Amino acid sequence: MSLFGRIFLLNALVLVAAANVLVFGPATVSTPALLREVLVLTAGLGVMLIANAVLIRIGLAPLGRLTRAMTTIDLLKPGPRLVAKGHGEIAELITTFNSMIDRLEAERGHSAAMALSAQESERRRIAQELHDEVGQSLTAVLLSLKRVSDQSPPEVREELVQAQETTRSTLDEIRRIARRLRPGVLEELGLVSALKSLTTEISAQTDITVRRSFDKNLPPLDAETELVVYRVAQEGLTNTVRHAAATEIELCLKRRPSHVELRLTDNGRGIGSSPEGAGIRGMRERALLVGAELGVGPAGARGTEVRLVVKAASE
Repeated sequence: MSLFGRIFLLNALVLVAAANVLVFGPATVSTPALLREVLVLTAGLGVMLIANAVLIRIGLAPLGRLTRAMTTIDLLKPGPRLVAKGHGEIAELITTFNSMIDRLEAERGHSAAMALSAQESERRRIAQELHDEVGQSLTAVLLSLKRVSDQSPPEVREELVQAQETTRSTLDEIRRIARRLRPGVLEELGLVSALKSLTTEISAQTDITVRRSFDKNLPPLDAETELVVYRVAQEGLTNTVRHAAATEIELCLKRRPSHVELRLTDNGRGIGSSPEGAGIRGMRERALLVGAELGVGPAGARGTEVRLVVKAASE
């Protein structure tokens, strides 16, 4: 039965019941109406309204669940679909809503995959140009400064040596940026070596103590999943360094039955009730690309925990 038909039937039943009470009941209405009769009619009207409200509320309850789902749903946090309870158009509406969410998640996943693929390609291109073009140019400048410095008088040599050091520092920074844009260690030596290199770099550049642990005999991961794990760890470490005011970070890569778990915890100020920024949402988009589970929340009394669970390649 349609929604209109159900509401009409509920109201009709209440009105028919009230008419039967008036026709076949002992109560009558005088002219003018007596106080007792007015009280009886008022009470009957109140009962009718309450019964009508209760019946309509029961009939429209699934729409309330649908409304709450529509206001709280987040395509980056997939959850269980609504159960298509109700009758007529209500069940059909919930089913249509679930189908719409499925399509939106699929389209968003496809769009995110294309965007992230283009982003990685652009990162590789920029890293290659930094290494080949800018890096080689700075190396040539460094060699020229060294040659000029060797042939210069002592009063000028000190300034040239300082210029060499500045150029060398700039060259090192360019190489560091290129490594972060395109993790060559990941492609050549694998995920564990790339994570070790990443944490070593964080320790060398900051005062944060980084502890790391990696299970032996980790199950194999495909190249795309390894890149997702690396980028999530990279973004988590970057967020900790920039915002957490932490002194310690722990990075773990654990073996689970048919899964691999990345866990990153710190002892910083925590995320509190602040909304998720672009970095965390970017991690969620990457996790969705490989069907991984990502959790970001408090780590005990203080600090933040990032937990990523990915399926092994054999699954």
